[in-house]
Amino acid sequence: MTVRNLPLPKTAASGMLLATTALAGAAIFNRQMAKTAERKHPPEGQFLTVDGVRLHYVDSGGDKSPVVLLHGNGTMIADMAISGLLERVSRQHRTIAFDRPGFGYSSRPRDKDWTPSDQASLLCKAFARLGIEKPLVVAHSWGTLVALALALDEDAVSGLVLISGYFYPTARMDVALLSPPFVPLLGDIMRYTVSPLLGRALAPLMMSKSFAPSTVTEDFRSRFPLDLALRPSQLRASAEETASMTSAAVAFQNHYRSLQLPAFIIAGAGDRIVNVDQQSRRLARDLPGSALWVLPGLGHMLHHSVPDQVMEAIEMLSKRISRIRLAA
Repeated sequence: MTVRNLPLPKTAASGMLLATTALAGAAIFNRQMAKTAERKHPPEGQFLTVDGVRLHYVDSGGDKSPVVLLHGNGTMIADMAISGLLERVSRQHRTIAFDRPGFGYSSRPRDKDWTPSDQASLLCKAFARLGIEKPLVVAHSWGTLVALALALDEDAVSGLVLISGYFYPTARMDVALLSPPFVPLLGDIMRYTVSPLLGRALAPLMMSKSFAPSTVTEDFRSRFPLDLALRPSQLRASAEETASMTSAAVAFQNHYRSLQLPAFIIAGAGDRIVNVDQQSRRLARDLPGSALWVLPGLGHMLHHSVPDQVMEAIEMLSKRISRIRLAA
């Protein structure tokens, strides 16, 4: 029997053509939006190339004790700047804020998985290049895993301030919902076409959830460079970190008790992104010598909602580190 290739029905062919045209149009629109975002929000810091990775960072300079700020998933240095934390810390310390690989204006080559340990290794080399020795590291959300890797893998920090962190593996709905843009081929198509459009549509809901039960601050609502965060390159980095967060926590969870350094853990009692009891309270029990603040009526974005209280924790820990150094 001869099998012939039958032509597609006209309706199916028309549908495929329409879908292809729509995807192409979305890709063109998203590319234009990305270029516009980069013109509107150019890099405000400096660049350093380490192991082939172009790192964007802001450095307040000076010879005061160093503090490094690490942002969470989906954001960039601008998050720390808009919150006011970057400026507050800079009054008292040499303050260095990095765009982690793939975020903001830092590159993220595909030859690594960019686990917290990979990022910590890269940042440790950047510290050496910038003359930063044993900084106090202040990290938010996913960035807390990188901060812990700097402590566990590199012994490269003097203390940790961990804000709204994720430390232990738990089942999470967002892993299934937000990681598809990392899937090979399918993810590439999504990142350049539908994902930025969905991101813009869902942004108000995601912002509200991140701040809840607090309200989104006006500074964040009006100043956060959303279109910069929705570029295809950053969407890939965000999806990769969402997909890998559980395995990253698995790798670290049995090692926290070995850490012997000052640490301050801060969490919002109403956090709807991470469960405070499963994460921050548990880490406080496992991390020797740590202090814990659980702030009532607040959510995940504490550095925006209560930057003065976060700064107070930083200063308390900084003074404790100074006393330890004087006693040594």
